[in-house]
Amino acid sequence: MPSFNILYLHCHDAGRYIEPYGHKVSTPSLQRLAEQGVMFRNAFCCGPTCSPSRSALVTGQYPHKNGMLGLAHRGFTLNNYSDHLVHQLHALGYDSALAGIQHVADSGETIGYREVLDCKKEGLSRDEGVAAAAGDWLKQRHGRPFFLSVGFFMPHRTYMEAVADEGRDEDWRFVKPPAALPDTPATRRDMADFNHSVKHMDHCCGMVLDALEEAGLADSTLVIATTDHGIAFPHMKCNLTDHGNGIYLIMKGPGGFDGGKCLEAMVSHLDIYPTLCELLDCQPTHELDGASLMPLVRGEKEALHEALFSEVTYHAAYEPKRAIRTDCYKLIKRFDPDFRTQVLPNCDDSPSKTLLCDHDWSRPQLPEVRLYDLIHDPQERANLADDPRYAEIRAGLEQQLEAWMKDTGDPILDGPVSLPPGAFATPQTAYSPSGKS
Repeated sequence: MPSFNILYLHCHDAGRYIEPYGHKVSTPSLQRLAEQGVMFRNAFCCGPTCSPSRSALVTGQYPHKNGMLGLAHRGFTLNNYSDHLVHQLHALGYDSALAGIQHVADSGETIGYREVLDCKKEGLSRDEGVAAAAGDWLKQRHGRPFFLSVGFFMPHRTYMEAVADEGRDEDWRFVKPPAALPDTPATRRDMADFNHSVKHMDHCCGMVLDALEEAGLADSTLVIATTDHGIAFPHMKCNLTDHGNGIYLIMKGPGGFDGGKCLEAMVSHLDIYPTLCELLDCQPTHELDGASLMPLVRGEKEALHEALFSEVTYHAAYEPKRAIRTDCYKLIKRFDPDFRTQVLPNCDDSPSKTLLCDHDWSRPQLPEVRLYDLIHDPQERANLADDPRYAEIRAGLEQQLEAWMKDTGDPILDGPVSLPPGAFATPQTAYSPSGKS
């Protein structure tokens, strides 16, 4: 019988924009978790869109391999829901419960959770209701170890409006927008609202973590706290830059996830499933694409991957692209020769988006291949793909990218990827995810 519980604590669209990663937003619950557990400073998702990124974590496979090439609420599904982590845990004697969002199926029942909690609580916000339901469940008697997934909506747009008198970090006059965007009143107000929403998410995380303590389960529970991908601003979510792929990942609990360690190695959502398999001394039920984090946690290695790969096929609209990242370089390749400008519906509507579109954001042609030097250009702005000094580096990365696509059966190699039966997408020429022009 397994000796520890698992609490999977996750949210939408937060990237690394929380206090432990150095940002000016108060997230005391996640800060405390980082100080007590292990923080992975260079953690990345496998695809900076909601369902594909989450699918990679819970199946241990790349999205194009597990079938989740788009968004679950638009009709995309896993090839096989028995590949979801929860089924491996059931076979080991775990109970399971879901509170809040999961975004890889039409329902928690489809995935196979044994309990789907009622999270509607009068007088509480949506996410507070999720946290309260999870807390009540934790305080029940549990005869077996459990896997509890707690998914928060915030900080997905539409954000909670910041109120200046609740603290300087929520007053737009004193907020710095993301480095990928110009510093204007519109972007500062937008970021202030994001910060306010992140604080609310952290408050809800605290409700769950406090309930875990009160139930006497903190020492016997492995907490996995993360988000799906980067924040919902232009150049970020749905982009294969670090702004889109970079995520927070903090783990605390049995197995050596303690002591406030900060690990610098590149890691991926894909690595969580094999880590659990090592901790539980079990063989996975299907092929996994990641690697266990335990050699890093035990101090046996300083690096785990020579390269990480990421992808987008569908978000709101079709936008096929793939990327390879090493410690020093990033190569991004687009696979839609017929559409070479910004795919606007794949950026959530916002004041920041409006600002860029008012200045002809969708006019420039996008290159097929982009190459960035991550040491000298961490913002990924100077495309070196056509610089002859980097020709050898480009060729090597393109070869690695193509080899990965072949090895993992990437359907984009066979041409444009069609929508599966029952799925839908927004036209690429629209302005909004909803299809509005």
